[in-house]
Amino acid sequence: MDQSATIAFLTAALEREAGAPVSNKQTHVSLLFLAGERVFKLKRAVRFPYLDFSTPPLRETACRAEVALNSRAAPKLYLGVRRITRQPDGLAFDGDGELVDCIVTMRRFAESNLFDVMAREDRLRPEHIEALAEILARFHASAERFPQIDGAGIIDHLLELNELSFADSPIFPAADVARLNGQFRAELARLAPLFDARAAGGLVRLCHGDLYLRNICLFERRPTPFDCIEFDERLARIDVLYDVAFTMMDLWLSGRRDLANLLFNRYASALNRTLPDLPARVRDGFATLPYFMALRAAIRAHIAASQAISSHEPNDGAHTREARAYFALAADLLAPRGQILIAIGGLSGSGKSTMAAAIAAEYGPPPGARTLNSDRTRKAMHKIRPDQRLPPAAYEISITAAVYLRLMSRSLDALAQGAAVIVDAVYSTEAERAAIAKIAQEKHVPFFGLWLEADPEILRKRVSERLKGPSDANVAVLEAQLARGAGRIEWTRVDSSRPDAKEQVLRAVREVLAKASTTAPSGEARSGGRAE
Repeated sequence: MDQSATIAFLTAALEREAGAPVSNKQTHVSLLFLAGERVFKLKRAVRFPYLDFSTPPLRETACRAEVALNSRAAPKLYLGVRRITRQPDGLAFDGDGELVDCIVTMRRFAESNLFDVMAREDRLRPEHIEALAEILARFHASAERFPQIDGAGIIDHLLELNELSFADSPIFPAADVARLNGQFRAELARLAPLFDARAAGGLVRLCHGDLYLRNICLFERRPTPFDCIEFDERLARIDVLYDVAFTMMDLWLSGRRDLANLLFNRYASALNRTLPDLPARVRDGFATLPYFMALRAAIRAHIAASQAISSHEPNDGAHTREARAYFALAADLLAPRGQILIAIGGLSGSGKSTMAAAIAAEYGPPPGARTLNSDRTRKAMHKIRPDQRLPPAAYEISITAAVYLRLMSRSLDALAQGAAVIVDAVYSTEAERAAIAKIAQEKHVPFFGLWLEADPEILRKRVSERLKGPSDANVAVLEAQLARGAGRIEWTRVDSSRPDAKEQVLRAVREVLAKASTTAPSGEARSGGRAE
């Protein structure tokens, strides 16, 4: 359908309303008209295997669904729907004539506040990701649930759409497509019981559906997901982890694996606070994440490929390069990765959580290791936010023992699901250090024990200057730790005040993994014991 008359009408109308020149942007399914503080969004008259905007009534239905669904997460961003009708004197808004088209009206925000731009310009910070994780967990917690849906059937439907889309694309070699499709099918057969169990447990919900970085913005200083799937509810009735896996995948591709891992860990903790009692394997779903991320990458690959074809770009243009990058990422995300249990100990202020966050994306299946922290665990056990303070009674010996038991239990759960684990706590006694090392031995995975240390004056300065966060430790707590000592320490000791501390740790872990791979019976990794 020719939409040139609609485009001319919208350009003139928005220019009059905004009193400013109009600029345009095009996506694979929409045209955006931007001027002043307003945006008009027009659905393009297109039809793909996964959507149909080919007629005005279909576009109106999609517009109304877009406003209704996006108002859940971005109520201040979406203003409403306007119909474009044919009147005796030409096109008009909301007349009684024939429906020609329909638009969504939105408030405008600076393009520099899109998360993909922020990531590209190195302005996307951990605090943005932590806030996003909480927002997504609350959004998913309140979303409509579909426990009657076949979880594996959802994935099967998505694979069929992918296979159809790849079959029409000249950008990807047929042999590579067949190989990737085969990997997806084989993994679906392996994971189908878990997909079904998560659906039965209420984890298939009406989600956003399109949470890649360009569909998240910083709006009024708050991470705001927008532009959700509205054209086919089946594509949004998905596992909550499949929803957030899109953001993780996009961060992974953009080179911010650290932020992808942070989102995974903060989201998992936040959502788990809202879940009923479910078996850990079903509740966590860690085994699904590499698959979900790979599937998201494959979808972006064929979308970018269709953009390359429809725009008639020259060979190896931007969309073609993007399509090939996503395709390669999908294959890489499906590749098997090994496991490891890393325990990080040290006195308050030694940088345990900082080190855990710095190395977590390096280990285990994407998006990296599950990080477990004693301070966050203690706060969760008392049902308060990580930044709230606990009374001194919450640090009695019996409660601390319960915290360490919970850390071991969560470590066992994650390792049983194929994840790598990094757990950080003071680990001030030999018995505590031996207990966490025994977990790795029981699960037959390599173990690396790291003891972080620094000059006491540096520790005192760090603790006294620490901003509000999960740790309640003050200088008095540190002084008690220093006076008590930590006994015989057999873990690898690293001075965290050195600028090359992270590199030292990475080298030491590589040695443990290399040793485990050469000594494992029948090619299977086993615990490397304490690092020497």
